[in-house]
Amino acid sequence: MLKKTLTYTDYNGTERTEDFYFNVSKSELIDMEMSEEGGLRERLDRIIKEKDAKKLYQYFKELVSFAYGIKSDDGKRFIKSPELTAAFVQTEAYSDFFTDLATNDVHAAEFVNGIMPKLPAAEPSVSSNAIKFPSAN
Repeated sequence: MLKKTLTYTDYNGTERTEDFYFNVSKSELIDMEMSEEGGLRERLDRIIKEKDAKKLYQYFKELVSFAYGIKSDDGKRFIKSPELTAAFVQTEAYSDFFTDLATNDVHAAEFVNGIMPKLPAAEPSVSSNAIKFPSAN
């Protein structure tokens, strides 16, 4: 699980600092691996090799949305839902966070590596050298 403490300015002009959580469980990772031709890692490798910025952007949007959730108060559950994700995506916290991922390859790699579960087999990891979004010029 990855906890990100984000400071952002809301739509009322109020600066806020909040914790946001992202996680991919072991079973979710297996589901994702099985749903992709060649697996999740191969999909990312293909996108990187193709230098397809549009696909990489879409991949990260999907990954951030998929991984976002809230911890239950007792810590037993990590709750995800389309409604929770939609609420997060509608905030400036998301906008600032996603902009950072899209413009900072080190942070993007840290995000991917931070949300992935530790499996006994080979663990997926991403090098920041592999993730390059186009500049906003």
